[in-house]
Amino acid sequence: MPPPFDCGHRTKRVHSSYLRFPADLPTVGRRAELALRVRRFFCMTAACSRRTFAEQVQGLTCRHSRVTERLRHATGAIGLALADRAGARLAQIMGIVTSRTTLLRRVMDLPDSTASEPRAVGEDDFALRRGHVYGTVVIDAETHQVLDLLPERDAATLAPWLKAHPGIEAICRDRSGAYADAAATAAPQAVQVADRFRLWQNLATAVEKAVAAHRTCLRHSQPASPEPEPEWETSAGEPPGEKAEEDDPTGKFAERARAHHALVHELLDQGMCMRHIARHLGWGRHTVQRYARAARWRDMSRTASANSPANSTRSSPTWHNDGPNLMEK
Repeated sequence: MPPPFDCGHRTKRVHSSYLRFPADLPTVGRRAELALRVRRFFCMTAACSRRTFAEQVQGLTCRHSRVTERLRHATGAIGLALADRAGARLAQIMGIVTSRTTLLRRVMDLPDSTASEPRAVGEDDFALRRGHVYGTVVIDAETHQVLDLLPERDAATLAPWLKAHPGIEAICRDRSGAYADAAATAAPQAVQVADRFRLWQNLATAVEKAVAAHRTCLRHSQPASPEPEPEWETSAGEPPGEKAEEDDPTGKFAERARAHHALVHELLDQGMCMRHIARHLGWGRHTVQRYARAARWRDMSRTASANSPANSTRSSPTWHNDGPNLMEK
């Protein structure tokens, strides 16, 4: 005597019965199908809008479904873990007859998890269209779950989101000045923390520039009477006066600057303008200008990072007198 879905009153009057064949989880790799005889009842309540209704087996079937609840949960878990095509291939191996669109529907049918108020969040930009359109992704730093996707990567877009979550205690972000302004304005109580990747990247850049600037000190620290080089290690074809200058930078950046400088000036000698060179090499116009204006490639080791327009934005100081701050190199 199950109650109908609308009024909740129980009834004993049977209208009819019919067979129902919901698909179930496979058995020994073979498709399984249940045969259930389901009764349909009359509703005797005059105010009820439903005149007849069919009984359901709790935990096994639901209305208008051709699969059991456990098969629905299994396909939802596969779709959530592997998405459409990969999930469909795994389901086929397990003996579950389904398609990639069905797996996506199962994922969309899953209820949204109740997210608690975040205490620590991470912010970074992502490309909607690389080189043209960028947005902001906000992640819970404790659960590593995506909290929200914002359409822009400026302070005007991020600040309202931070104001709507006053319980934030820490913000892990990159070195963007826009994110620093939004955090200082909308969440002054939060501690701003530089993410680990940017700290290691800035440290490596600072060490490389410091070593390149003091390379002469490294040469002076060598022994006063170095051992003579063996004859077989001395290049026989190098004429006198053609040796590299003692102050030439060394390292990966120096080799890259040498090659890029020679390439840009070679294209300039061929009559190409800087805009065409940038389009031909896939570089930024300002990058080509830096190489074109440098008379020697050695100058790039000292001025490349200082003249970079991206560096002025991404590595600008973000100290604030009225709020938390970041450690700058």
